[in-house]
Amino acid sequence: MTAAATVRVAMWSGPRNISTAMMRSWENRPDTVVVDEPLYAAYLQATGLEHPGRDAVLASQPTDWRDAVAALADPVDAPVHYAKHMTHHLLPDMPLGWVADLRNVLLIRDPREVVASYVRSREACEPDDIGLLQQVRLFHHLGGDVPVIDATDFLRDPETHLRWLCDWLGLDFTEQMLHWPAGPRDSDGVWAPYWYDAVLASTGFAPYQPREVSLSPHDAAVAQTCLPAYDELHAHRLHL
Repeated sequence: MTAAATVRVAMWSGPRNISTAMMRSWENRPDTVVVDEPLYAAYLQATGLEHPGRDAVLASQPTDWRDAVAALADPVDAPVHYAKHMTHHLLPDMPLGWVADLRNVLLIRDPREVVASYVRSREACEPDDIGLLQQVRLFHHLGGDVPVIDATDFLRDPETHLRWLCDWLGLDFTEQMLHWPAGPRDSDGVWAPYWYDAVLASTGFAPYQPREVSLSPHDAAVAQTCLPAYDELHAHRLHL
C-alpha cells in the first residue's frame, strides 16, 4: 500500500480508558495494522518521568518525537493503519500540525474514574498525567471538527459506535471488531506487563458497569481540575 492510499486513524485517549481494548478491536480486522503509543519513549525522554519499565520503553521506540511522527507516515502493508495515542504524550511545546494528515478521534472518560484507576498503578497523579487537558488542546487545534467518544457511551453499545466509526472512515464494519483472542500481541508496547492485565485476559469489550469512586483529597483535586475539560468534550460527544 502507498502512504496516500492508507487510512491512518489516530485514536487519542488518556490512560486508564478503554484505549487498549479499542486497539485490540481494530487489530482484529484483517485489513488493519496497529501501533501502540508511538510517542511514549519521546515523552519519557523529554520529561524524565519515572514510569514502570522506563528503560525498556526508551530502548523500544524513537526518543525524539520528530522521528516517531515521521515513522507514522511510513508505508504499511495494509489498507488501515491504526495508532493508539495517549494525549498526555503531547507536550506543550510540541507542534500539532502533523495531526492534520490523520483521521483523528478523541476517546474520553470521566476523570474521577480515570484517577481512581491510575493511582492503582502509580503512586503519583497530577492533572497533566491523565490527558484531558491535552485532549482539549487537540480539540481546539482541530477546530472542534473531530469525533468525541465517551467510554461509558461506547461500552453501552460498542457495535453501534464501531459501525459509525467505520462509516465515517469509509470502511466496512466487521463483526471481528467485537471479539478477539485473549493474550498478548506482538504489537503491544513493552509496557504491557505493567498496564494491560485486564486486556490480556479479555476477549471483547466488557459491559459497562457503574463504578464506586473513592479518592484521596489530592486525587480528588486532580480530578476536579480536569473536570471542566471533560465537561467541554463531553458536551460534543457522539450521540448514537
